[in-house]
Amino acid sequence: MNDPNLILQVVFYKSELDNEPVREWLKSFQLDKEIFLMALMTIKDLENLQATLSEAGQDYQLELENGKIIVMGPSDIISSEIGVRLIAFLFAWVEPRRLGRIFDSAGGFIMPDTNLKAPDVSFVRASQLQQSVRYFAKLVPDLVVEIKSQSDRVKTLEKKLKKFLELGAIVGILIDPDELTVTVYRPTGEPIILANEDILTLPELFPGWELSISALWPPIFTEAEVDD
Repeated sequence: MNDPNLILQVVFYKSELDNEPVREWLKSFQLDKEIFLMALMTIKDLENLQATLSEAGQDYQLELENGKIIVMGPSDIISSEIGVRLIAFLFAWVEPRRLGRIFDSAGGFIMPDTNLKAPDVSFVRASQLQQSVRYFAKLVPDLVVEIKSQSDRVKTLEKKLKKFLELGAIVGILIDPDELTVTVYRPTGEPIILANEDILTLPELFPGWELSISALWPPIFTEAEVDD
C-alpha cells in the first residue's frame, strides 16, 4: 500500500489530523499530493492504524467505508450511559434464553460490501454466530442501534441504519437523547417513533420482551440518594 503514486482516502472527525500518532501513520505512506489517483484503504490498513493509536494510548473507534477509514473520538457521557443501559436490558433477556450475543460499540462487523462497521449496540442471533471469533465478525447483525451523540447528525445515522437493513439487518434503532425519542426502522414500512410514555417491543427478535422508553434515559439522583 506504500505506493507514492496514490493519494490516501481517510476521513477524520473532530480534528483527528492534529493527533501525532495519526500524522506519523499517514507519513508512512509517503504520498504524492500532486497525483489524483485515489487509493482505497483496506481492513489491514485500518488494523495498522488501530495498532498505532493503541501504542500511543489513544482510544478511537475506527470504521471502513468505501475504502475510507473513519476515525471517531469518544462519545459524550449521556450517549455512552444510554448504550450501557440498553445493553443491560437486552442482556438480561437474551442471556438466560441463549438467544444470541450482544455487542457494544467496540464490536466490528465486516459487511457483505466489505465495509467494516461498528454500531453502538448490536445483537446477533445464535444461529448466525454459534461461537465468537477473535476477529471482526463477517456478518450483518440482526439488530443495530445507533445513539445520537452531540456531534452526530440524525440524517447520517438514518442513512447508516438503512444501509444495515439493506444488507440484511432485521431491525435498526436510532436513539435520540436530545429529543428523548427512539425510532425503529425495519426493511419495509415507515419508521416508528416512540416517546417516553411508549414501550419498545421487538417481537421478530425477542418475543415477549418489553422496554419502557423512559428507562433508557440516565437518572437524576436526589439529594437524599447522594447524601452520605
